[in-house]
Amino acid sequence: MVALTPISRKPMSFVVPTVAAAGAVAGIFVGAAQGSSLLGLLVGAALLAVIAVIVMQDILPERMMKWIVTAGFAIAGFILAGLPALIIGALFGWFFGWFAYWLFEGRYRGKVAPYLTSGQVLWHFTFRVICGAIFVFLITPILVVMPLSFNAQDFFTFTQEMLRFDPAGYSLKHYRDFLTNPEWTNAVANSLRIAPVATLLSVSLGTLAAIGLSQSHVPGRRAIMAILISPMIVPLIISATGMYFFYAKIGIIGTYWGVVLAHTVLGIPFVIITVTATLVGFDNSLTRAAANMGAGPVKTFFKIQMPLILPGVISGGLFAFITSFDEVVVVIFIGSAKLQTLPWQMFTGLREQISPTILAAATILVGISIILLTIVEMLRRRSERLRGMSPA
Repeated sequence: MVALTPISRKPMSFVVPTVAAAGAVAGIFVGAAQGSSLLGLLVGAALLAVIAVIVMQDILPERMMKWIVTAGFAIAGFILAGLPALIIGALFGWFFGWFAYWLFEGRYRGKVAPYLTSGQVLWHFTFRVICGAIFVFLITPILVVMPLSFNAQDFFTFTQEMLRFDPAGYSLKHYRDFLTNPEWTNAVANSLRIAPVATLLSVSLGTLAAIGLSQSHVPGRRAIMAILISPMIVPLIISATGMYFFYAKIGIIGTYWGVVLAHTVLGIPFVIITVTATLVGFDNSLTRAAANMGAGPVKTFFKIQMPLILPGVISGGLFAFITSFDEVVVVIFIGSAKLQTLPWQMFTGLREQISPTILAAATILVGISIILLTIVEMLRRRSERLRGMSPA
């Protein structure tokens, strides 16, 4: 049995520079908002270094010190930029108060294996910081769009009333326009007519293809797999151009089924990939046992295979639905004015009208995507439990 190393307080030579570096990073953003990133970096580093030194002196109890730091940052934020900055400052103060004690008391060691070296512990947390920074970089544009959709003015920027949290600066008028304007409601109706049918075809064809390609005796299955998932890899503009010339030859440009078939082609790769991943842990002896007991291929599929791979099938279907519902390039090539989908209407609004209703539509789409991706994750975990890959 490995004896746990007791958590001990860390020296000032480690705590103060680390806290100061974190303060410098935060100071860059605060300084940029005030017009000088360099000044923000220097002030942030110096201020956090002083706080780290005070923390290490143990002058006040930890809880009281954290409250003082939080209140100090909140007051500074209010002085600099009013109520919104007060809230941000309070969050910053709470984090840095917690961070200073987390380092000083050596609490970070309690979350890692005791035998790791200092360098390994540093990489352990550095890797998580890098992942967190990438996540923030990716998610920030989405988070900016959401509050802008409640703007009372027809602007794509935050007004002074919004920054002051004045209720007069917020309105639901863009959502009302989205729900009542015939241009937007017709676009939503077209998307809801196309996406479910395209999803159904994608799931049916993709599931059968995945099951067939999972058989080891199928000749050239790697090449076939590469061809089937190529719409996911080839640039969309190239796929759209190819579909346009092919569909024009067979006379389905501008028709409902032309758009459905185009979206089906785009959705099939997602279904194949998710179902194939589900079939990796599938026990083929179950189908052989069913065949030995007299079950035909169709009955074996619906009674044995489908219940076990259903989470993967549904996950692929959700991805196919999201792809169809959000796709804009192909529908511009294949569709028509009567088949204008929601993404096409959003693109038109940006190019011709600059309508803030786009922000409301984007927020609704983000909400739907979050719900669907949450369902996908739940189904993935359920699939792993059914296949015995994770504990119940």
